[in-house]
Formats: sequence, C-alpha cells, structure tokens
Amino acid sequence: MKPRISMITIGVRDLAASIRFYEQGLELPRIESSPGVAFFNLNGTWLSLYGWDSLAEDAMVPAAGSGFRGVTLAHNLASEEEVDRQMAQAVAAGATLVKPAQKVFWGGYSGYFADPDGHLWEIAYNPFTWIGPAD
Repeated sequence: MKPRISMITIGVRDLAASIRFYEQGLELPRIESSPGVAFFNLNGTWLSLYGWDSLAEDAMVPAAGSGFRGVTLAHNLASEEEVDRQMAQAVAAGATLVKPAQKVFWGGYSGYFADPDGHLWEIAYNPFTWIGPAD
C-alpha cells in the first residue's frame, strides 16, 4: 500500500490570525508550506487552513455560511485536567467558549469552543480510549 495522509481543510477569514490561534490555542505543530495555506500535523492526518472564500470557490459552493454547519472537530487528551487547561488556553488565544467542560453521559469529560471562524471543537477526555503514545 502506498503511503497516504488524510487531511481536514477548514476555511478561515484571516489566515495569519488563524495560524496564531492553532499554534497558541491548541499547540498544534505547524508543517512548512507555501503562502496562502497552513498545515498542522495531527498524528496520522493533517489540519489545513485555507482562505474561506477561496475554499468555497474551489468547492464551487456559496461562501456565505453561518450557524451550525453539521460538523465538529475533536481534540482528545489524557485527563480532565488537560481538557480544562486546553479549553482555557484556546479561549485565551481567541476561541469563544460554547459549552464548558463537564462530565458527560458516556462517562468522559468534554466541552466545546468555537475557533475564530466559528468552527466547533470538542475538547475531550475519554477514559475508555487509548489516544496513542505521549510523543
């Protein structure tokens, strides 16, 4: 099988501000890329930031978008304390708190924030799932 990488691309209104947010708010490691796009390594997949209007044009859909978009992104951590720290860090970097972290019905702990472009992120601790090695 040939090597491959899955990628999640989200449209952003201000690329430089979004890069700062993902570097500072989620501490994602940035991968070198050409101007006009930013890539972050997510341990098996990449997160890509691309201009909102340009991404809509590429997909041949209207650029107007608001409210719930039917998608959330998730960032899983190793403890409830890490969830609280990451939520606070994201908000300090420009996120909007949507749902404070709390114990949830499935036995874990999670909360939601919206990034500077309104993309919903769940920050979670799942005591029943291995999230991989520390490095």
